[in-house]
Amino acid sequence: MDRLEYPVVIAPLSAEDGGGFSALVPDLPGCVSDGDTPEEAIANVQDAIASWIEAAHELGRSRPSRKLAFA
Repeated sequence: MDRLEYPVVIAPLSAEDGGGFSALVPDLPGCVSDGDTPEEAIANVQDAIASWIEAAHELGRSRPSRKLAFA
C-alpha cells in the first residue's frame, strides 16, 4: 500500500448504513470513501483523494495542507 499523503479517519459503519468502514479525510472537505474492511476503505480513499485534488486544481484552488489542524 502506498504511503498516505493526508490523515485519514477510519470508522465502522452501522448495519443500517450498510456495514463496513468509512474513510474520511479531514483536510479535504467532502472527501470520503468506504470499504468492507479498514484496509479496503483506505485503498478506496486513495482514489477519492486523487479525484478531490484534481477537481480542486481544475477549479483553480491551491493544494490543501497535509497537516491535520485541531481546534
